[in-house]
Amino acid sequence: MARTDQQPSPDRRLTEAAARLGLGRRRFLTVASAAAALAFTTELPSAHAADAELAPRTLTENPFTLGVASGDALGDAVVLWTRLAPRPLEPGSGLPPAGLVRVDWEVARDERFRKVARRGTARAHAEFDYSVHVDVDGLDHDRVYWYRFRVGTWSSPVGRTRTAPARNRHVDRVRFGLVSCQAYEDGYFTAYKHLAEEDLDAVFHVGDYIYEYAIDAAGGDRKYTDRTLPSLFAHETTTLADYRLRYSLYKTDPDLQAAHAAFPWYVTWDDHEVENNYAAGIPEKGQSPEAFVARCAAATRAYWENMPLRMPQPNATELKLYRRHHYGRLAQFDILDTRQYRSDQANGDGWQFPTAESADPRRTLMGATQERWLLDGFRSSRAVWNVVPQQVVLSRRKNTTAEVSKLSMDAWDGYPAARERLLAGVEDIGVENLVVLTGDVHVAYAMDVKRDFDDPDSRTVGVEIVGTSIASDGDGAEHPANWATLTAANPHLKFYDGRRGYTAITLDEEHARADYRVVSHITRPGGTVSTAASFVSEAYNPGLQRA
Repeated sequence: MARTDQQPSPDRRLTEAAARLGLGRRRFLTVASAAAALAFTTELPSAHAADAELAPRTLTENPFTLGVASGDALGDAVVLWTRLAPRPLEPGSGLPPAGLVRVDWEVARDERFRKVARRGTARAHAEFDYSVHVDVDGLDHDRVYWYRFRVGTWSSPVGRTRTAPARNRHVDRVRFGLVSCQAYEDGYFTAYKHLAEEDLDAVFHVGDYIYEYAIDAAGGDRKYTDRTLPSLFAHETTTLADYRLRYSLYKTDPDLQAAHAAFPWYVTWDDHEVENNYAAGIPEKGQSPEAFVARCAAATRAYWENMPLRMPQPNATELKLYRRHHYGRLAQFDILDTRQYRSDQANGDGWQFPTAESADPRRTLMGATQERWLLDGFRSSRAVWNVVPQQVVLSRRKNTTAEVSKLSMDAWDGYPAARERLLAGVEDIGVENLVVLTGDVHVAYAMDVKRDFDDPDSRTVGVEIVGTSIASDGDGAEHPANWATLTAANPHLKFYDGRRGYTAITLDEEHARADYRVVSHITRPGGTVSTAASFVSEAYNPGLQRA
């Protein structure tokens, strides 16, 4: 049942549509909007109402090889996800290039499905790579549910999810995982095996779910895996087919599947879902606007197809990933997108000395609309904790003890005016109990967010918990080579560890607690997990202290 292209491929159609836009030298925001618009207006299932329905008996191989997931849980609703892929490492995953499959789904109050709460049928369309997104509503608040999918005689693995408490409800505690950065070729996803065994309410993934780089036949550092990857993975992802295959590869990992099946996830992207260090519509490497908009459109569409996200609104001009979730009166989560709307990195990117270019007050990391949205959300918040899951390090990171040091142009240090607008807003609004959650850097930090990083004695306005990577950069080390320099140069940095793992964060009315969980090794199977350090910050008295 492998696909055979009898008409132009989705990749070709995206490229042709991008060329018709005549982007030329328009501003990058136009490119970014065009990419998202193309992603959700080219080859939609609604344009193919006559697509043939595939009989379940034609599925002679297990279609649920990529597992199941849930996400964006509300008080009475949650998104359920799966994607049909009998042969996930082949183009088309072993399914025809056109058609649909009816997929039955169930949500139950018990693991054995004796008390079914909701059930229905969804359509998996070829145009969306046979992915299924079911927005199940009418559920009870703050309740654990189990779910599964069926096609013919095939049943999916059972997933567990949980709805959120009502927004005005008192909640004693919430515990969630912080994860990011999972380069498949850098090692095993052992951290996810241990994460799936934690007692959590949800997981926040803050970017770099896939990496775009070429992967060799051995799977990079996964040399103990008894399989050889096809040559389809031995080049950088640029097309829709490339990105779809890359998600398939990642999602065949059993530990990642276990973590998805255990908890609802709230996801946002960073750069590697498209290309390293891209900025809005500006590529890292030289590409024409037309070529890059087609690449962004392909990456956007593949991301949505493979994440437990709701369908974008009709005629959407963006995949809007900044959004707000509440967990009773205990926590407000403002999930950011610091990649899709940012100004280009200053000074040629990388680690550079600050200049007038990087200090330009017009520069933005979130875009004006998202900046206003975030501050307006702070104003209306009645939660004890204001939590901001986002991508790149907010706090100052000097890499020498000199008075003036190089800073990362890709992080908030490269956008000081944008950071000042954010921190001034936090101060003016009187935001209390600010907790920033960050990924990107493949190490773990515990940092106090200072009102003025040039003055170590200035007021602490919140805390930043930077989670290490799941796999990116291999095994890592407890004390990386620059450990002594970074800790000396940044007095607000309370903890720095370079091993792989995740962070478990607990909020109650009195404390925020971060348990930094690290894995002994990931470049071979069997790594064990331990707690490298635990930190707490008191409610209404921000600042991280050893637990």
